[in-house]
Amino acid sequence: MSGEEKRREQESGQSAASDGQPRRPEWADDNGLSSYVQAERPPAPKRVVRRKERSVEEYVQGVLAGDRTILAQAITLVESNASRHMDLAQQVLNELLPHVGCSIRIGITGVPGAGKSTFIEAFGTFLCEQGHRVAVLAVDPTSSLTGGSILGDKTRMEALARHPHAFIRPSPSGGALGGVHRKTRETMMLCEAAGYDIILVETVGVGQSEFVVRGMVDFFLLLALTGAGDELQGMKRGIMELVDAIVINKADGDNKEKARMAQNEYNQFLHYLRPATPGWETKAYTCSALLGEGIADMWRVIQAFVETTKRSGVFFDRRRQQQKDWMHAMIKEYIETRFFADPIVKEKLPMLENSVISGAKPVTAAVRELIEAYERKQSGEL
Repeated sequence: MSGEEKRREQESGQSAASDGQPRRPEWADDNGLSSYVQAERPPAPKRVVRRKERSVEEYVQGVLAGDRTILAQAITLVESNASRHMDLAQQVLNELLPHVGCSIRIGITGVPGAGKSTFIEAFGTFLCEQGHRVAVLAVDPTSSLTGGSILGDKTRMEALARHPHAFIRPSPSGGALGGVHRKTRETMMLCEAAGYDIILVETVGVGQSEFVVRGMVDFFLLLALTGAGDELQGMKRGIMELVDAIVINKADGDNKEKARMAQNEYNQFLHYLRPATPGWETKAYTCSALLGEGIADMWRVIQAFVETTKRSGVFFDRRRQQQKDWMHAMIKEYIETRFFADPIVKEKLPMLENSVISGAKPVTAAVRELIEAYERKQSGEL
């Protein structure tokens, strides 16, 4: 640095010190360095707006009025596992009980690729246009593996979801098959109280879901594809014995003749099976959900089924048996929940599990020891 530069720097320092205020360098703009350097501010805390919890009366009146927003909130309430929500939900359901049971409950399952979503959308839209109000529910026990729900239901059926007479609810999450069963049954009750006279219950998972749905619907429909011989080989006979009708979908274009052949093969096979519903002959039909062909025919089949079974009394017998089975299922669920939540069970279960795994104790002995410890605790001996 030259002598002249040092002199200027000293004068600048003296000038700044003379009034005690720092001087902005000549090369800085009027805003100083603020246009180049911004102090990082902490983000403003998000304001959590808590919705006021509705009263029992508000839920009941909203559901009975057909308010879809309140209906959705009521369903969320019955799906909650929080004890305070469960108590409130039971009060709401108790008030709505006189207004349920007046719908036709239709279960729909299908082999992979059978066009189930397309069929449900076409069928549901047809029913809405006939003046019915349609609710679509999904039962998916596999959602408990991830703890999530089926989020794609509405996106898979966009046209039906937009219809003012339709209501689509994704699968309830959380829990074992029994929990999903309970929540779906209670959701059905809410939808019926809201004025939905057709309830479509779709199975999303595979395996036990078909048996669960059969236990909560009046009419059960299986969607299949052409190539019945191949399909029959891979289809469990037990599921075939659960359904009231088989529909071969995608019966259009070059596939029409194949669909008719598949229909004949299915009917031959069904002839040797016991009908799922006494007094009703299970048959195979064809349709094209994409083109809307055969949809009206399937509705006529279901109407004939309801008329026939109501006349014979089977319809009402099945409803009563379903209520009884539901009660027993809830008793088992309640007892199981209380058992595993007990402190003595929580304490002893891991040790007994290790004993069984290591081969030190047989399963039967471990189970008996655990149950006896639980019973002693309940009787006050522990």
